[in-house]
Amino acid sequence: MANFTKWLGAGLGWTFGGPIGGILGYVLGSFVDGFSEKDILDYQQQAHPGTTSSGDFEVSLLVLAALVIKVDGKVDERELQFVRVTFTNMYGEKRANHAFKLFKGIISNNNISTRQVCMQINKNMNHASRLQLLHFLFGVAKSDGLVTEVEMHKINTIAGYLHINPYDFDSIKAMFYNEVNSAYKILGIEKSASDTEVKKAYRKMVKKYHPDKLRGLGPEHIKGAEEKFLQVQKAYEQIQKERDI
Repeated sequence: MANFTKWLGAGLGWTFGGPIGGILGYVLGSFVDGFSEKDILDYQQQAHPGTTSSGDFEVSLLVLAALVIKVDGKVDERELQFVRVTFTNMYGEKRANHAFKLFKGIISNNNISTRQVCMQINKNMNHASRLQLLHFLFGVAKSDGLVTEVEMHKINTIAGYLHINPYDFDSIKAMFYNEVNSAYKILGIEKSASDTEVKKAYRKMVKKYHPDKLRGLGPEHIKGAEEKFLQVQKAYEQIQKERDI
């Protein structure tokens, strides 16, 4: 228990306040003996407002993933496994085990407000980090082989609350679907765009998805950013080949 609460307190900042803090308090109170509201307040006093730590990002991922996984009324084991494997790859087995224990408690909470959670995240997390959250959510939804209509609606709702515009939403969505014109959608343009517009869109997306945008969260989050960055490069190379430019 002591190791768990030490891990939790050391890696979190602003998430211990607001609606996410309420969710954490509910979950921790249910399986950590002796963990009280005072502990939540003590951790909150140690927080650094306006600074997003790796732990804040981690908990935000868990809460939003729980919302997506439960939206269709069932909890698919493949989606849970995706979360576990992804967290193990990012954080290592020990930290991932702690996170997954917390995650199972979050999933059991049926009183999570999507809007309030997203408002807290939006207030404290920069645009690049919010895009990375969205990328992860599509990965969760797609992990069972099919993104259902209700899952897509939930992810779209979350994106709206996180102030992610439709072009960025469609760009990240296209990274998970091998459809006609996906390469153009990843770059945020129509197929009718001129060669000059294609090059301009590519340069814009390179800046937007560059891994350095997430360097402040720590090296464990760079790999996910590199995946988006690579998709942009592949999309541009495909268009170059099609157009011979």
